[in-house]
Amino acid sequence: MTDQLVAKVQDVFEGQIDFEGQRLAELMTTLLLSVVGAVAFVVGFILQDIYLSLWIGLGGTALAFLLIVPPWPFFNQNPIDWLPGEKNTAIGIVVDSKKIS
Repeated sequence: MTDQLVAKVQDVFEGQIDFEGQRLAELMTTLLLSVVGAVAFVVGFILQDIYLSLWIGLGGTALAFLLIVPPWPFFNQNPIDWLPGEKNTAIGIVVDSKKIS
């Protein structure tokens, strides 16, 4: 029971996303920060208030952080099945005058 709970917590904090999830995260980050930056600039320019512009930018950055950084499940919809590793990959390697087998 405890091992299952630990495994679930480890999966949550491990943060695995697939290649398509990485592409989606990059696209979302670029779009969100670009839109927020443009909105912050326009609002700051119209109202002539640099502090408001900075707060809008800070809020957009915090929103992007909350949307992108956690490993949400939609970032891992296309997991890759890797090939199993070979057992004797270290044959012939010498480290500190000792042969690794």
